[in-house]
Amino acid sequence: MLGSLYGDFVKGRLQGQFNPEIEAAIQLHRSIDVFTDRHPLVDLALSRFTLTRRRYAGIVLDVFFDHCLARDWRLYADQPLEQFTSDVYRVLAAEPQLPGRLAQIAPHMEANDWLGSYREFAVLDQVLRGISRRLSRPEELAAAMEELRRLYEPLSEDFRLFYPQLQDFAQDHLERLNP
Repeated sequence: MLGSLYGDFVKGRLQGQFNPEIEAAIQLHRSIDVFTDRHPLVDLALSRFTLTRRRYAGIVLDVFFDHCLARDWRLYADQPLEQFTSDVYRVLAAEPQLPGRLAQIAPHMEANDWLGSYREFAVLDQVLRGISRRLSRPEELAAAMEELRRLYEPLSEDFRLFYPQLQDFAQDHLERLNP
């Protein structure tokens, strides 16, 4: 779990700075990112966005797919979302050496239940506003919520078709690592 979270925060080559299990999970995270970026259903979903939003459509889609996963969690996981998020926050709190930015945001993640809050579509507006503050051209995300409202059903369908394939990919990857 910890290595999967590190995947968004650890850049560059892995050279033994973490234990092998964490590095394997970071590699899995990176493989999932490549699989996702190259998937035809993701390309289709990205093509639904207007050209003015296309530059940041990947960010918007990633946030929206997080919403879809949280919203439909019971379809994809055996444990309730609340239990999963509680476990994630507990693991983060117990780790004294979180990398860089993750160490800064982990307390806020738990305090505001970032992972669970994605269930609510309205939360995406806050998330996108937060992301836009870190961009050089934030105005391109300005109307992203309007576009997500318009594309809600087709993007939800893209997610419903894509996510089981992503689960299969991740499972195959794990089985190759641990035959």
